Amino acid sequence: MSDKKIINLPALIENLSPEDRALAQRILDVSATTGRLEPLEEMRSWIEKSFGSVDAVTDQRIVRVTNRITLEGALFNGLRASRPLDTGVSLDLEREIAATEGDPFCRPETGTPADVFGRVRGEHATTASNVAKYDGFHGVIVFDDHNPLHLTPEKVADYVDAGLRWANEANRADPESCYPFLMWNCLWRAGGSIIHGHAQVTVTRGTHYPKVERLRRAARAYGAEHGSDYFADLHRVHESLGLSVPTEDGVRAFASLTPVKEKELVVIGDDPADKTLHRAVGELLRAYVQDLGVRAFNVAFYMPPLTESAEVEEDWSEFPTVVYIVDRGDPANRTSDIGAMELYAASVVASDPFTVARALEADTEQTFR
Repeated sequence: MSDKKIINLPALIENLSPEDRALAQRILDVSATTGRLEPLEEMRSWIEKSFGSVDAVTDQRIVRVTNRITLEGALFNGLRASRPLDTGVSLDLEREIAATEGDPFCRPETGTPADVFGRVRGEHATTASNVAKYDGFHGVIVFDDHNPLHLTPEKVADYVDAGLRWANEANRADPESCYPFLMWNCLWRAGGSIIHGHAQVTVTRGTHYPKVERLRRAARAYGAEHGSDYFADLHRVHESLGLSVPTEDGVRAFASLTPVKEKELVVIGDDPADKTLHRAVGELLRAYVQDLGVRAFNVAFYMPPLTESAEVEEDWSEFPTVVYIVDRGDPANRTSDIGAMELYAASVVASDPFTVARALEADTEQTFR
């Protein structure tokens, strides 16, 4: 178990069975390099205080992973987790969240606008129309709980269900708006402008959003070339390496080897309306917060169109529901986790996917097995 680390990924792939190794090499391009430096004598005390030892920085092993099919990629260097960061003043997050109680989201029926088709109400959430819209139809799923971290699988499942029912209402109001996208930006660190717990949902026209369409095209091309399901093969590669996470029957989850940022999980289900999938996402989020200490995160649902109308020309028949969950770091940290590398080159990641998978496995194994 001790060798199950991202820095050992090239050797871990070599030690797979021939079939699994060939599959991993078909999907992933993996390489390792060493970054070296010569520290000044005057810097040694600062280096030791910040990074533990001088040796830790003089030879740094960096692993680069690229998905050959989608061209997603990440550069892993655990040393970057020890960088000196400006966290400002100490933050009492519970008090910070409680201090904003009484905002308009605490009374959504009177404090937020409704959509042209009205509102959707769940057991734990009510929808509103977003005032500053991403798209023609852009809704907000306002949680009954003010604190977004007071979540349970049942609550999360209800949030997702309310969002999907909102999307269907929008589609009925405008049948050409049939491509749905559901997202959750938890707290300001993850892009949430309002602290009160809420997620967002849109439907768009013409084609799906570019990143969803890019994934569909990549998966279709892979299937045409190899006669195999891309999403099943991607999960198998991660599972063979010990990166899968136990979850509900019919739902697959793993810690990604090409994360967009820290501790990314990928969850794959079939039907976007499947409540089993919704609960699985909720259970993983609960473990994410409780076991990994995550406080700010993003969630995104990639889903096929809501209808099979003549306006939809693309083939979505083999496209599942793909959910991404990613940690956005400490809310007290004033240093952004996204820079030019992430925006224009490749993700730079400090967390080890193997550590993430082991931490979640210890929790979810008791729930799902």
